Amino acid sequence: MQGGNGKVNPFEIAKQQVDIVKEYLDVGEGVIEKLKHTKRDLIVHFPVKMDDGSIMMCTGYRIVHNDVRGPAKGGIRYHPDVDLNEVRALSMWMTWKAAVVNIPFGGAKGGVQCNPKEMSRTEIENLTRRFTWEIAPLIGPESDIPAPDVYTNPQVMAWIMDTYSILKGYSVPGVVTGKPLEMGGSVGRLEATGKGVFITAREAAKYRDLPMEGARVVIQGAGNVGGVAAQFFDKAGAKVIAISDSKGGIYNPKGLNLDSALACKRHYSCFLTDKLEAEEITNEELLELKCDILVPAALEGQITSKNAPNLKCKIVVEGANGPTTPEADNIIFERGIFLVPDILANAGGVTVSYFEWVQNLQELLWSEEEVASRLENILTRSFREVVEIAEKKKVNMRTAAYILGVGRVAKTQELRGIYP
Repeated sequence: MQGGNGKVNPFEIAKQQVDIVKEYLDVGEGVIEKLKHTKRDLIVHFPVKMDDGSIMMCTGYRIVHNDVRGPAKGGIRYHPDVDLNEVRALSMWMTWKAAVVNIPFGGAKGGVQCNPKEMSRTEIENLTRRFTWEIAPLIGPESDIPAPDVYTNPQVMAWIMDTYSILKGYSVPGVVTGKPLEMGGSVGRLEATGKGVFITAREAAKYRDLPMEGARVVIQGAGNVGGVAAQFFDKAGAKVIAISDSKGGIYNPKGLNLDSALACKRHYSCFLTDKLEAEEITNEELLELKCDILVPAALEGQITSKNAPNLKCKIVVEGANGPTTPEADNIIFERGIFLVPDILANAGGVTVSYFEWVQNLQELLWSEEEVASRLENILTRSFREVVEIAEKKKVNMRTAAYILGVGRVAKTQELRGIYP
């Protein structure tokens, strides 16, 4: 599963995950083979004007994996390590994610290879608008709908919507989700993924008879997923004992002062242990801490066959996409650790994105209570459906989620057929 540079190939992992469940699906081999390929890979190379007047060439991707159940849906990430196979895998996982929660979307994903931490706001705007222009012929509210992802946010979505609208000659709020509220965004969207991680973790804890009050939680990642999830765990009475960002993390076995930790992160762009009652810890050490609930909410490929035997948690809830390799999955299952897979655990984002898209198309606004209630109902129902499959088939939760998600897409593909 590794390329020549030693990096895990996420697209090969994504295809292997489909192969694992095909024996449980009553569909033809040709349908399964089609689902292991993306529908469209768009690669663009474009110039960006920098503040000093120089030109930086960037490479961007917009991949559509599958759209048989509805418009393709998926975020756009800005990161130095973005590459074609990563984006392909992420687009495939989006397909299964939408299907698991039974939302009429297909899967897509996008990204630009860049380092936004070293760019000014103006440079990021220039990059965003030029990238939007390059992919504009293929995106749209009825075809392919971007959203925020790693190092993108509502402001980036506002620039995408504005650029696309200028091209069309009228406002098209439905072209993206995760927009600012002032531009047709939905209440509850910003915290939706992190909140969904908490909801599925809470359901997993109930299933395993683990009280949430006092539960020790370790979170890798402190952004819109990890940081938001941490706040929901804290409000529910759990103790977040460790949290990290890309530079490293902090740990206090008695529980962190979460408000102070996140305020420190926002103010200094990192965690400073001299300002907090905590000790420094690496991301590698964090994953192996003794805890009740472990939430990998950073990047893919974090839990592998090397560190899976060393996990000291009772439940893993995948806030990130693809944080666990198939080899690690088997080890975790054999060790009796209950894992909530990414395509269920972090589906809160795509669920509320769907709510936002529906509101845009209908030109109406839902209340915060409506959004919260609908999200809760969809995720708790989906959790029950996956658990029932896991129990019936005697498989782990990821396999069960794939049986549900891939099965729904495969059945739709078979019903639609292949033209001509």
